[in-house]
Amino acid sequence: MSYYQGPPQGPPYQQSHSPYPPQQQGYPPPMNQGYQQGYGPPGGSPYPPQNAPYGAPSGPPPGHQPPYGQPYGQPPPGQYNQPPPGQYGYPPPGPPPGQYGAPPPPGPGYGAPPPQAGYGGPAAAPTPPSPGYIPGQQSQMDMSRAADELRSAMKGFGTDEKALARVLGQLGPLEVNSVKAAFQARHKRNVEKDVHSETSGHFREGLEAILRGPLDQDCHELHESIKGLGTKESAMNDVLLARSNADLNAIKQRYHQMYRRTVEADVKGDLSMKTERLFDMVMSARRNEESMPVIPQQIDSDVQEIYRSTEGRAGADQMQVCSILTARSNGQLRAIAQGYKQRYHRSLQEVVKKEFSGHMEQALCFIVGAAEDPAKHDADLLEDAMKGLGTNDKALIRRIVMIHWSQDRLQQCKAAYKHFHKQELAHRIRGETSG
Repeated sequence: MSYYQGPPQGPPYQQSHSPYPPQQQGYPPPMNQGYQQGYGPPGGSPYPPQNAPYGAPSGPPPGHQPPYGQPYGQPPPGQYNQPPPGQYGYPPPGPPPGQYGAPPPPGPGYGAPPPQAGYGGPAAAPTPPSPGYIPGQQSQMDMSRAADELRSAMKGFGTDEKALARVLGQLGPLEVNSVKAAFQARHKRNVEKDVHSETSGHFREGLEAILRGPLDQDCHELHESIKGLGTKESAMNDVLLARSNADLNAIKQRYHQMYRRTVEADVKGDLSMKTERLFDMVMSARRNEESMPVIPQQIDSDVQEIYRSTEGRAGADQMQVCSILTARSNGQLRAIAQGYKQRYHRSLQEVVKKEFSGHMEQALCFIVGAAEDPAKHDADLLEDAMKGLGTNDKALIRRIVMIHWSQDRLQQCKAAYKHFHKQELAHRIRGETSG
């Protein structure tokens, strides 16, 4: 988001020296918490602590280094920790209803399913939709100046593309609709049509992706991935996998409004056999909520079941593995991945790559990777769009826009990218794009 609502309340996650800034809802605490300039084994952290404003220095003490094989910030082996509500990894408490920044309560069909019981014991509080995933949401900020700047950038001879990028790139998910409404009210014009007529190529695609807002952009990308010859599997993965129940339900409802077709019918029409069944499980939007506790006995049971369904037998029971990985929360998946590594000395993603193939392998690795370390996952997706001969511009635009809606998520992605790929993300993108 383009505005900062203040630090989350309560003590920071895991009390240890975490270099990450606070995350917005939907992005859980990563397994590996050591992405920043010069930090890795060993080093210091320029990132602020999670309960301090941006810019405050922080980091592990000099010489701090976790035990070999243990990710930074992780608990000792055998402890499946889950931060209690209110700590890092859960949505920070927002402003009271009706105040700036507080989304309206979800309407019928949007938001999470009823509270769950079963895995984890007590009923779980549903995760609310991410900002921008309730249709019609607007911020209460006065966007007149932004609307006027957009009009000035496009009227007359020539287009000030830098001004367009500057103004639109700063909009948060609740501000997009507000600036579109202000543009229409003040200039009696449709800003989306003006941007379309005044720009071209991938630059136009990026600006239009922002102007659609996160929910409509997801639906647009999903529809584009399905129509025509062949399925663009990476776009389908980006939109549907590792999402909260609330956001998935919002996508399904909005997709039906926009295209008069159901997501389920369109996705099924482009997949086959077991991969179709995997996405059926995903689209049911029945994952355990992030508020559901992580219980070691149940984690151990899942770990053993995954082993029995893969390495522990001849021929994998693929659908059993799919049923576990698509039903667990990100916190539970992190604990499962940690527990599997400790028990069987092989990473969960290695098992998936060994026992699965094709689109199903990609989808399951996506789910596990997004849970284990969301910042690294985002960074790797961006690198995947740029590496090799030629850049996948559409994938790069889609992923950059999706990440940028949360400034906290973007900053973590940039730090993870530098840590793992040894260069600044902005520099890498400049080298792969033009104009």
